[in-house]
Amino acid sequence: MTPQGVVKIYEKLGVDLEGKVAVKVHSGEEGNQNYLRPEFMKPMVEHVNGTIVECNTAYDGARDTTAKHDELMKSHGWSEMFDVDIMDRDQDIVLEIPNGKKIKKDYVGQHIENYDSMLVLSHFKGHPMGGYGGALKQLSIGVASSHGKRYIHCVGDENGSYEDMFKQDQDSFLEAMADAAGAVHNYFKGNIAYINVMANMSVDCDCCNVAEDPCMKDIGILASLDPIAIDKACIDLVEKADDPGRDHLLERINSRHGKHTIEAAGDLGFGTVDYELIEID
Repeated sequence: MTPQGVVKIYEKLGVDLEGKVAVKVHSGEEGNQNYLRPEFMKPMVEHVNGTIVECNTAYDGARDTTAKHDELMKSHGWSEMFDVDIMDRDQDIVLEIPNGKKIKKDYVGQHIENYDSMLVLSHFKGHPMGGYGGALKQLSIGVASSHGKRYIHCVGDENGSYEDMFKQDQDSFLEAMADAAGAVHNYFKGNIAYINVMANMSVDCDCCNVAEDPCMKDIGILASLDPIAIDKACIDLVEKADDPGRDHLLERINSRHGKHTIEAAGDLGFGTVDYELIEID
């Protein structure tokens, strides 16, 4: 569980991300104690000569406007170490989802067009609404613009309000997330890779300014070219863990039907729930 370990497992994928590389991370809400720090990401970002990318939130906080998000990126140290791009700084664009279960388009930050490939560096943990946060959430809610986040949460309601975000059928919301995740994965046409870091695993997301402390011991770092398989593997590792905090995290995941996002994404066919777990010393 070291910064060098992240690079090592990435190299085992045997891929060379092309051109200008976007590195999607979670910047961490102001006050959150569990997000992965830029120091931990530094060797990996430098290895791919990447640009840190984020998008603004759909709820009040330190990241709901570009100006505030820029300040947070500075205070959390991201801007000191890397080039940082808030991708919906100017406007958003639409990615079409012709086979979407619940939504037929995904609003993402326009600056996605500036990148040839993407490395999705995810902190695997719980989440208040999605049950868990991993690669699929980073692709969907994470890459969506502020408007796009509300659109996903409101399951395609263009005029959905902040309050409407919390009134939707849960499985429909999770299926909309799967739709949006597939749109971003397919946009990069194979020039995309995923790393999930199973550390600081709280039931709460890095988007919470007041989050519970981690409830489980760190498990490890996973890498894949398949965002569905990597999230499924993480869930399975939690379920198999001999850890007194496991049941607390699983209660959060299962009470929100978190695994349904993985099932819905598998149905869409941009990855698979079947995988082989290869351990790297």
